Amino acid sequence: MKLSREEVLHIALLARVGLAEAEGEKLGEQLSNILENFEVLQPVDTSDVPPTTQSIIRHNVMRDDEVTPSLSQDEVLANAPQKEENFFRVRAVLEQ
Repeated sequence: MKLSREEVLHIALLARVGLAEAEGEKLGEQLSNILENFEVLQPVDTSDVPPTTQSIIRHNVMRDDEVTPSLSQDEVLANAPQKEENFFRVRAVLEQ
């Protein structure tokens, strides 16, 4: 399927791609070759193939939530570079 110059420019516009004249011709040839390769698949009978979104079956691999003991506040703050009372102290990132 040979694409016209206008079709190539329209595709480039939709893709937000700026093209020089030589690039447009080269891209037109490449897109035409790609479409010709897909035309080979047109005669394949896919009437018995159900529509799918995935080619393989996917399963959820999330683990169950389990309650586990956490660190105490003293243990958490033990390695803090700076702390103030029971909080981490960090430099201000916003001007006041």
